[in-house]
Amino acid sequence: MNTALLSALHEIETDKGIPFETVKGVLEESLLAAYEGREGAEEDARVVLEEDTGDLRVMKDGEDITPHDFTRIAAQVMRQTFYQRLNEVHNEQLLEEYGDRVGKDIVTGIVQQAHRRMTLVDLGQVEAILPASEQVPQERYENGQRLKVFLLEIREGGRGPSLTVSRRAEGLLKELFRLEVPEIYDGLVEIRAVAREAGLRSKVAVWSNEPGVDPVGACVGPRGSRVRAVVSELRNEKIDIIQWDPEPARFIAKALSPARVREVYLDEDEKQAEVIVPDDQLSLAIGREGQNARLAVKLTDWKIDIKPESQATEYEEEEEDWEPDTDSQMHRCRAVLSNGRRCANMALAGSLFCGIPSHQAQASEFEGMVEGRGSDE
Repeated sequence: MNTALLSALHEIETDKGIPFETVKGVLEESLLAAYEGREGAEEDARVVLEEDTGDLRVMKDGEDITPHDFTRIAAQVMRQTFYQRLNEVHNEQLLEEYGDRVGKDIVTGIVQQAHRRMTLVDLGQVEAILPASEQVPQERYENGQRLKVFLLEIREGGRGPSLTVSRRAEGLLKELFRLEVPEIYDGLVEIRAVAREAGLRSKVAVWSNEPGVDPVGACVGPRGSRVRAVVSELRNEKIDIIQWDPEPARFIAKALSPARVREVYLDEDEKQAEVIVPDDQLSLAIGREGQNARLAVKLTDWKIDIKPESQATEYEEEEEDWEPDTDSQMHRCRAVLSNGRRCANMALAGSLFCGIPSHQAQASEFEGMVEGRGSDE
């Protein structure tokens, strides 16, 4: 009975995570190839590993045709082609397991070798690389520590696939929320945008796909439990959760929270916004070393210029007659803002007002007033 061989194969199954039947099949294929390369080999033969005894036999049509020196051949194959082919199978398995998850998923691993230049993380069946560029400067990793990482990249190389993971990626933040917030996992709430300065602060814009579901409240959780779990995993990184808005001006105003915003003027051609804030809110809107403003720019994908109310540019009033049929002419919106200034947005074609809902409401009032004036005449 060849118990040593069986033990070796089961050890491979455990260490590499390859099913025993696959390991057995690779061994039988490798031994068959070696047998067929011998002079006088029988055609249509097959190699069989007897799982109860660990014996290796060459069989044909139910007959045992095992050569007398097959044990020596098996030992030679085990030293050469078997392990090479086993590594190929292992690599194929890793590509299949992780290939579709890269850029989408997080995994939990154990830190094996912690270095600032490169940290190795054991994911169970493969070691992943956490390079310095994907580490968070404020974090320290210790051998044996459990760590959640984002699957960033997988590369095929001469020594097999190389897996790179990240602690800085925005995907890590998204997936942590998906794990903690059932509404996100079920698709009721959606993360529309993320801006992150890893280890310091992040902004997350969320949207509800289900009427009656508060996306911000869902992410915060009862007594803040859900967002606290994410903050804890990210080593106390600050997280602002805001509601995404399809109207750019409102979204930009929310993105600058916790600062209060007075007005937002949009230049849609340049995708640039001028934001007016109360004087006492200026430093809060900009943030320490400009962090709040930077994150808002990244979150909204708009260039943002923040000005205090006392220094806001006074827009000159323009004399325009209402000519709704001259679509080719561009006019500034006639809407008057709460601070008494004129809206800086361009009017929609065929109208004197921009697309902001509240300004369109003013458009209806204006048109009614014009019609009434015409009937009086």
